[in-house]
Amino acid sequence: MLGIVDSLVSFYSTLIIVYVLMSWFRPTGVFYDVYRVLGQLCEPYIGVFRRIVPPVGSIDFSPFVALLTLKYLIRPILVRLVLQVS
Repeated sequence: MLGIVDSLVSFYSTLIIVYVLMSWFRPTGVFYDVYRVLGQLCEPYIGVFRRIVPPVGSIDFSPFVALLTLKYLIRPILVRLVLQVS
């Protein structure tokens, strides 16, 4: 069960990274469709941090803070919950 939690956290982290990298370019065609789907999956989570972390100049650090929170706060909480249920 812990492997599933780790896999899901890693997968979602990868989605966020791909979404952020795609936002640096202007995706067109199929890539734009992928970008939109990634936005629907990632933006609700990243949006929470956008309201908390102000941009520094033109750099948005909210995805970075979202990834750190996912790895160092949410993942350990999920692991503890899974261990308690097992």
